[in-house]
Amino acid sequence: MAVLPEPLHSTLRAIERAVEADADDGFRAHLGASVIGRPCERAGWYTFRWATPARHTGRLLRLFARGQREEAVLVELLRKAGLEVWEDDGTGRQFRVSAIGGHFGGSLDGAARGLVEAPEKWHVLEFKTHNEKSFAKLIKEGVEKAKPEHFAQMQIYMALTGMDRAFYLAVNKNDDSLHGERVRFDQGAADALMAKAEHIIASDRPRPRLSEDPAWYECKMCDHRYVCHSGAVPPPSCRTCIHATPELYGDGVWSCARHQVELTQAEQLAGCPAHAYIPDLLTAWAEQIDAHGHSVEYRNKLNGSTFLNGPDDHAYSSAEIHAAQDRSVIGAA
Repeated sequence: MAVLPEPLHSTLRAIERAVEADADDGFRAHLGASVIGRPCERAGWYTFRWATPARHTGRLLRLFARGQREEAVLVELLRKAGLEVWEDDGTGRQFRVSAIGGHFGGSLDGAARGLVEAPEKWHVLEFKTHNEKSFAKLIKEGVEKAKPEHFAQMQIYMALTGMDRAFYLAVNKNDDSLHGERVRFDQGAADALMAKAEHIIASDRPRPRLSEDPAWYECKMCDHRYVCHSGAVPPPSCRTCIHATPELYGDGVWSCARHQVELTQAEQLAGCPAHAYIPDLLTAWAEQIDAHGHSVEYRNKLNGSTFLNGPDDHAYSSAEIHAAQDRSVIGAA
């Protein structure tokens, strides 16, 4: 019997749209240990500064959810094998670690004791799911080489918990094969990663690119490729504004020099009418010339005209610049 072709408005498409509609923008209050191992510091800076909202397909979002569900399965397997496993800090909350004024950190999958290889030693637990190709590479090369992001994540968790071993437990989604690997704490690697995170957090302008070639394979796959290489303008929020600063006191505090206040995460996301872009975010098509009042003056490279960005009279608001389909008209007489 012939299979009926999938109609344009099918149930499967409705499922994908529902999953996508339920997703958030991906903005996180802190720079995550899960991303600090990625090679490009500029991408890390864009992530921390909320430059690119997450836009994942329903299929990819379901894959993320599957990985989260797998954690409970792996915990149960470890317990069946006789290990003592803690999934939370004893109050029902995930183990959370932070550093650099609360702007850097993450959540552990858990901690365990009773591994056959070292029964008395506590281990940071890290669970990951892999497809067939990724799993084969992991088996062949080990986690440090095959998945440096995951290795970096464990180094940070060990550094911030005081544990000096981690247990990396991976599952092959194709056939349910398991791979377990004990990882030693590397003080030098942890120090380098912490320094990298501090550079990203403390910088008031984008960090250097991994490559100046937008066709470089890692750039082509990067979520921030349009902002980084194509001149796309990030959505206005306090994180992209010249007036906002991540403070190194407290727990993830951001301050606004324009209004002389500390900012909640909701306020950071909403921004305000006084928003003025960090000039480096516009340099693909605009050159900073000067500053007037609370606004920044630019020359539009596309038409040679000058314009202001900020809250002052005759200035373009950041919302207007972000919404502009054709930036060659900005500042044009």
